[in-house]
Amino acid sequence: MVPLLVAGIDLAADPRRTGLAVLREEDHVVRLDDVHVGASDDDVLAAFLPAAKAGVDVPFGWPRRFVDLVAGHQAGDLESPAHTGPDWRRAVLFRETDLEVRRRVGKTPLSVAADKIAYPAIRWAAIAARLREQDIPTPLDGSGVACEVYPGAALAAWGFGAQRYKKASGALVRGELVDALSARWPWLDWAGHEDVCAASDDALDAVIAAVVAREVLLGRAIAPRAELAAAAADEGWIWLPTPE
Repeated sequence: MVPLLVAGIDLAADPRRTGLAVLREEDHVVRLDDVHVGASDDDVLAAFLPAAKAGVDVPFGWPRRFVDLVAGHQAGDLESPAHTGPDWRRAVLFRETDLEVRRRVGKTPLSVAADKIAYPAIRWAAIAARLREQDIPTPLDGSGVACEVYPGAALAAWGFGAQRYKKASGALVRGELVDALSARWPWLDWAGHEDVCAASDDALDAVIAAVVAREVLLGRAIAPRAELAAAAADEGWIWLPTPE
């Protein structure tokens, strides 16, 4: 039986803070084959090549209205809006998938148009171009090998939304979270990588990204509704695991 590989990437702008995890499923056993922090563009590409699915924690695209605003401003033919209040700014700066995640799990993703999350998103755009050169399509809606994920929102969908596990201050909580996820995922053999994930939120997010990608592959994640399909194709889509 050929093993099934699923990858998870916690993509940072800096490769030194980029986490990468690989799940290997063989003979009905799912094993965390590798997890480490410090993944270069070449490492990410190498993880994609054999993968059946890969979850990437980064925005795949920008809001359509933001793209139109920048293009119109550059061309000098931008139509003036009726107002520039909070509702208008929200419509320009957030994608439909961002608003959908907020509606479903109460977490608002960072704006790729107005926050530092744009830095890794630009890196992803370059990596996606390299993937296409390898004949790996990268549709923004996640219908190809790559799908956009958001570990914090996935945790909220699983009932762990209040966990503050990031950075050094979250080390204790992170260790408890690894234990809780181990109990929730009895099918996953962590293969001794629990300590790495407890020590680094980048490593843990990469594992969560891989697990969500596996859920997408198995049809246990939330696809865009018909009325959001066009926006997902243009802007990207954050895949959330189906609530149990």
